[in-house]
Amino acid sequence: MSTEESQDDSPEEEEDLQYFVRIGGADLDGTKTVERSLSELDGIGTRTARLVAEKADVDRNATFGLLDEEDIDAVVDIAENLEDHVPSWMTNRQNDFFTGETTHLVGTDVSEKRRHDINRMKVIESYKGVRHKRGQKVRGQRTKSTGRSEGTIGVNVEEIREEMADDEGGDDE
Repeated sequence: MSTEESQDDSPEEEEDLQYFVRIGGADLDGTKTVERSLSELDGIGTRTARLVAEKADVDRNATFGLLDEEDIDAVVDIAENLEDHVPSWMTNRQNDFFTGETTHLVGTDVSEKRRHDINRMKVIESYKGVRHKRGQKVRGQRTKSTGRSEGTIGVNVEEIREEMADDEGGDDE
């Protein structure tokens, strides 16, 4: 009988479960814990996810999709307006170039701003912008032996043998 009762409970739980929770233009998995699903979002790591759950008064190990609407809304609100709830040193975009504001970007905004910053560097032709244009390494990595993308490295023995065979064959005629 206990197996029948547990089977009866599971469909009810699945009905209440939200499989997707939308934050910052991205869908989060509702079947995972609050901390894990938040940390999969761009701009939020495990430490920040733990802080968001704490600020929203939600158990970080609870299943995200089984939370009440109020709790989910609280988590979404804090995640989207994180700069209001954390110190400025913890945000990921301090003193923005155009606005001068300190914000915390989440979701697709992170990649959009990164693309915008790289394009700005290319336009003003800063050192990093020029490296981005050429497709070279930007952050001071070694380039003597790595990062080669064109042609073969070293000696191509087969081409040399073919050339020698052509030369020998051409001398006989």
